[in-house]
Amino acid sequence: PSPPMIGWACVTGGVSVESIVLFLIIFLWTPAHFWALALFKMGDYGAVGVPMMPNVCGEATTKRQIVVYALLTALSGICPTLLGFASLGYGAFATALGLGLIWYSLAVLRMPEADKRMLPAKKLFAFSIAYLFAIFSALLVDYVIAHAWLNAGGLI
Repeated sequence: PSPPMIGWACVTGGVSVESIVLFLIIFLWTPAHFWALALFKMGDYGAVGVPMMPNVCGEATTKRQIVVYALLTALSGICPTLLGFASLGYGAFATALGLGLIWYSLAVLRMPEADKRMLPAKKLFAFSIAYLFAIFSALLVDYVIAHAWLNAGGLI
């Protein structure tokens, strides 16, 4: 299990749909993030015999898989709102972040195989780090705001 699931289970004493969604966000985020890195470090991985996807399956397959996982990550990122444990504000923010992730993944898909600088892959890698930080930070802020509102006697 991922750290959010373990943390959730430690705090609540069980596993719930919320912890599964947190797990899915990280689980689905990981391939696009690491395969973007693997594209621009393909030579290094190949030189030391580490079988990363671009070396084993080729750049074209890796790029297509990055797009698939970016789409799945973007969808999992809005699940907290769809399942009712985050606000519409969070949902809008997660949608914008997800669209950014998809945008960068499509830039990687369009990247020519002869491109040795691989700037789109580097940009996706950097954005994916910011995406994960922002999505979990937004969930935290959303939770704090919702509970401050409830404690002040408001209704959500």
